[in-house]
Amino acid sequence: MHHPYAWLRSIAIASIFLLCCVVLGLYIQSVTLTLLGGVTVLLALHYWRLYRLNNWLWHSKKMSPPKSRGIWSQIYQGIYGVNVKNRDKRKNLGEVIRFYRQGSEALPDAALIVDSAADIVWCNRLARIELGIRWPDDKGKKIYDCIDDVRFVEFFHSNRFDQPIEIISPVNLNKVFEFRIVPFEDDQLMILVRDVTRLSQIEKMRKDFVANVSHELRTPLTVINGYLEMLPEQGDLPAPVMNKAITEMRTQSSRMQSLIEELLVLSRIEASTERVFEKLVNVPQLLWQIHREAEALNRDRQHKIFFDISPVLHLYGIESELRSAFSNIIFNAIHYTPNNGVIEVNWSMQGEQAKFCVRDNGDGIAAEHVERLTERFYRVDKARSRTTGGSGLGLSIVKHVLSHHNSHLEIVSDVGKGAEFSCQFSSELTLLVDQNAKNQTR
Repeated sequence: MHHPYAWLRSIAIASIFLLCCVVLGLYIQSVTLTLLGGVTVLLALHYWRLYRLNNWLWHSKKMSPPKSRGIWSQIYQGIYGVNVKNRDKRKNLGEVIRFYRQGSEALPDAALIVDSAADIVWCNRLARIELGIRWPDDKGKKIYDCIDDVRFVEFFHSNRFDQPIEIISPVNLNKVFEFRIVPFEDDQLMILVRDVTRLSQIEKMRKDFVANVSHELRTPLTVINGYLEMLPEQGDLPAPVMNKAITEMRTQSSRMQSLIEELLVLSRIEASTERVFEKLVNVPQLLWQIHREAEALNRDRQHKIFFDISPVLHLYGIESELRSAFSNIIFNAIHYTPNNGVIEVNWSMQGEQAKFCVRDNGDGIAAEHVERLTERFYRVDKARSRTTGGSGLGLSIVKHVLSHHNSHLEIVSDVGKGAEFSCQFSSELTLLVDQNAKNQTR
């Protein structure tokens, strides 16, 4: 409690103490000596209290002040009150910062703040994912060192920010970003980055879809029409011929249905606007589900399939897309590896990144085909692909899924020895889950 006249009381007590020293000095006939002793005692007492104050402020872990009386009690209480107010202000400021961070992470665009010297001051999580900025390692670096594009550097130094600029992503060459720069607090600038890849892809998707479908459906339709023309109006054909015609037409119609379904999957992935960092995917569980499907598919092939899956490694992404990508790679290995082969599936950490890898000991792929494997409808051996039911769209689906997750498919092949298909996901999208804590929660 604050006493407004505590300092007067302290002066009064000190005066009474010195007066007593004078009286004692008169009694023993040494006023100067007793008065000097009294002043020394008062100074020693005040220095002791100063020491306690200094120790409390700089060395003590206690929030509450030491016990004291008089003016020193008021000093302690005053400092304690200021500390409490500052603590409450820091708490309120922390809440404001927390809400600000939550709001910035919820932005649908990547956002960065740079100062007048073009040094990065802050960025949100989407900027770290889409632009490859490492936080806090890249704090203080020049923005054009992280976004090394000539057009962006010219745009940044032009100081004309009325119109945005579109450039290729520095992390993913398959993405196009729109960069917009707006003034921020004082002399700082905010850079907003929006993914506009879908807008530029829509027209291309339409043209590719029409061209690809017309090309791929021509052969099965020709086969079906050919058999239909062979059939007489009365339907009188020998049983073997009729059975062959029906079987072939059924096969071609199934192939068309499979082709259309995969085209729809590919179109849906290309047009997807879902954000990959919003949902956590239980990849181990997903891969064990694919494992059961692979075993069913492998009954006739009799391959030895080994799954080495990290049970704690999860991934931020879109589960349906990741299922399509992983299953396509695994099923391709089953289809194109000669019978009784060996297939290894691995999901683990590679440094700071998550890695998915499928190896087989099949025939391998010649070098001239490797770069084109992810093209739509591209087949190394067209006759064999049709025999196995391949449409030529599987690896194209894989390519677009991985591109959506800021990754890419790596293919290493040795003819006659097998092939390895792998991809890696950035540390921003990976999460190691505490399995013990998860089990306790259950």
